[in-house]
Amino acid sequence: MRILLLTHYYNPELGPPQLRWSALVRNFVAAGHEVHVVAPPPHYPSGKGIGAAEAHDVGGTHLGQHGETVHRVRWREHDGTALTTLVDQCLSAADGVLTSWRRRRQIAPDVVVSTVPALPTMGAGFLASRLLRVPWVLEMRDAWPDLASDARNPGRALKQQVRWYAVGAAARGVTFLQRRADVVVTTTDSFTQTLVQRGLRRVSTVRNAHHPVPGLQEPGSTERRGWAPGDPLHVVYVGTVGRAQDLETAVRALALARAAGADVRLRVLGTGARLPLVRSLVAELGVPVELLGHVPRSEIYAHYQWADTLLVSLRDWKGLHKAVPSKLYEALALGLHVSGMVAGETRAIIEETGAGFAVEPGDEEALARQWVDLARTGTHPDRARMRAWAAEHASETGTSTTYLGLLADVLPARRERVPAR
Repeated sequence: MRILLLTHYYNPELGPPQLRWSALVRNFVAAGHEVHVVAPPPHYPSGKGIGAAEAHDVGGTHLGQHGETVHRVRWREHDGTALTTLVDQCLSAADGVLTSWRRRRQIAPDVVVSTVPALPTMGAGFLASRLLRVPWVLEMRDAWPDLASDARNPGRALKQQVRWYAVGAAARGVTFLQRRADVVVTTTDSFTQTLVQRGLRRVSTVRNAHHPVPGLQEPGSTERRGWAPGDPLHVVYVGTVGRAQDLETAVRALALARAAGADVRLRVLGTGARLPLVRSLVAELGVPVELLGHVPRSEIYAHYQWADTLLVSLRDWKGLHKAVPSKLYEALALGLHVSGMVAGETRAIIEETGAGFAVEPGDEEALARQWVDLARTGTHPDRARMRAWAAEHASETGTSTTYLGLLADVLPARRERVPAR
């Protein structure tokens, strides 16, 4: 099978989408399939170019880490704001379609796959599949358009009104494209069920997988560190610091726990639009929170070894009830205790696996009480059950096998199409 992947995020960048597709491509190639990746040069998360010289060669082609062929397309530096990021994504998506068409004889795909979170990549996948006359598989990593509805705020200011209508239009566009894909891939069962209820004919779940953490076989645990009542409780958060993650509530919960006499300390590894707000709140409350910004994956192991529990936090949006942060799968595989401030499928997995506790989103008092209890008793996750669940539902090998199966299932549709010339 010859697979064409359109994505805005790819090696040597590091992040959940990049790790997912690096593992998938590696296993696809190992299984004997030919993979062509169309992506801009690496520039995540800074918005500025990173990596090897050949990876910056717009219009160039080079061999990827796993034997795939990578075609680099145009992009634009951005400063992380919504507008400049969108311009970058639209430029890469448009050039991705052109590149796919210009190199159609070289690539000659059997199937096109395009993956979101970069929404313009949806349109690129749709157009490329139509031009090349092959099936299109659309991967939705997030619960769009549900998240758009959750995030909308009509307001009265002109800027808010413009955003209201723009987000609404984007949501309608997402639904339009979802209905035209040969298969829509989601990463959670709950979002799959939602799309099926909306009338989509072919929807499949391929979960995110847990990936090896360089330098780490098993994280530190309270038992292994010789923990005793009165020792500090170490909480680590790894991921985006944005509106959806609601870390401000976690900081306030930390202050409440410390006021109750528990020595709780938090490390935040990651960047995002809400980081300045979180920093201001930390200063205002005077709590021990280390905001470390972006940390290379090669250094993550030290923070997992430091931690007693991993914070997983999502705001109370209906769209987020159908999302599962990829770091949860990592925690399950490592046997690291989880402090959840979540609802929906994420909460169900935490409770099903015995990974830790889950309180309602936004409930700072409940989170504080749980941390106070942990500071007194230590953490006791059910590591055997956690690892068994991760091995069954979120292994790299398992997700790759599932993905290849659904790609193979759409190939017969190609017989009804006329090959592109």
